[in-house]
Amino acid sequence: MTNADIGRNRDNFCYRHPDRQSFVLCQRCLRTICPECQIQAPVGVICPECLRDQQRAASPTQRKAERRWGRRSGGAAVAPIGGRAVATYWIIGITAGVYLLQLLLGTPVTALLLFNSAYLEPALGVVEPWRALTTLLVHASWLHIGLNMLALWMIGRVLEPLLGHTRFVVLYLLAGLGGSVAVTLLAPFTSVIGASGAIFGLFGALLVIGRHIGANITSIAIIIGINFAFPFVMGLLSGSMAAIQISWQAHLGGLIAGAAVGFIYARTRAVRQRNLQIGLLIGLGAVLTVLMFVPAMITG
Repeated sequence: MTNADIGRNRDNFCYRHPDRQSFVLCQRCLRTICPECQIQAPVGVICPECLRDQQRAASPTQRKAERRWGRRSGGAAVAPIGGRAVATYWIIGITAGVYLLQLLLGTPVTALLLFNSAYLEPALGVVEPWRALTTLLVHASWLHIGLNMLALWMIGRVLEPLLGHTRFVVLYLLAGLGGSVAVTLLAPFTSVIGASGAIFGLFGALLVIGRHIGANITSIAIIIGINFAFPFVMGLLSGSMAAIQISWQAHLGGLIAGAAVGFIYARTRAVRQRNLQIGLLIGLGAVLTVLMFVPAMITG
């Protein structure tokens, strides 16, 4: 995403390293800081200058408390929240662990975690809405999980340092929920598994955030287009969409939900907008949840 077009907006670069793009602000001075400069504070991150000012202003009692609780002082910085894609690696590890359970225990694991809108119908006897998210953990084959986790690894290493761990996880979950909602509305009573909806959500967020910071998003748009068109092309070649067994509905829902989250992040970067950001994310999650239950409410 780093190219000559980004130079139009210098606010998207670290103030200490002008060649490094970032999407994270110091919580005190509101300047943009790269992962190397991010120092974790009790809430959010701060820059090295603000850390030094904070340490100079600290009373002897505060310094003693910091030493007692094991905080690093002086000029050393604690690990930045955006330095590594920690959440990305955790998601990959958990998903891989669940797939190993699928191999060891067989279909029961898949049956317990897959999503089908039938599990939202009280008239059918079982209501298990959490499946809208657990379906992200189960996959049909090595190729299925391999491609999804490779995409997650590639995008997560770019996107997570820009957003921070928590925002990235929220994006992943809301995008996955969006994929399940689209399956409910467009392909009711269809069983689906896999993290593709969440992956497409990361694509959508990357597209929106890239557009916001002035990057050339043509390549991202092309990749999204190719991936979204793939099941339709394969269906035409094989003569049957059912034979492909790819849920384009989940891809579409995840893409839209991820783009919505990316838009929220892009428009609520300032510290003073933190509560607004949280409120909008909660609101989006509530809207998706209501939409997921719409068919059940109509038939009920």
